[in-house]
Amino acid sequence: MIRAKEAAMSTPFGPQLIGETEKMMNALLRRILDGTGLTEPQWVTLRLAEQLDGGVDAQGLADELIDRARFPDAVHLVGELSVRGLLHDGRLTSAGRDLTAALQNTIRNETAPIWSNLPHDDVAAASRVLNEVVTRARVLLA
Repeated sequence: MIRAKEAAMSTPFGPQLIGETEKMMNALLRRILDGTGLTEPQWVTLRLAEQLDGGVDAQGLADELIDRARFPDAVHLVGELSVRGLLHDGRLTSAGRDLTAALQNTIRNETAPIWSNLPHDDVAAASRVLNEVVTRARVLLA
């Protein structure tokens, strides 16, 4: 339950708010991943492999991880998950697909109170702005 003091505090849009949001979401993710043996970077790797849906090989997945998540150890992450039998040549194995689906379901259920009842127009605006922030950050990092 949100305490009155926390509900009254509002951080203006910018790096601090994005950072606070990321920290909270990562804390929830770590709680969900607890006991799976997966780290947050490994989870991101599995999700990206799922999103790319076999469109890249192991090196291509590592390259995408470097570009999108800025993981300097991307090749190592792909290798670790391959050794665990969750990836093969940059693609999810059936075990990887099953684990990803189960965790996605848990994430959906655990975070539903965060997303429910948010106004559609606000969600659309936030999506546009955050995607633009990511695009501009990529340009700065290039």
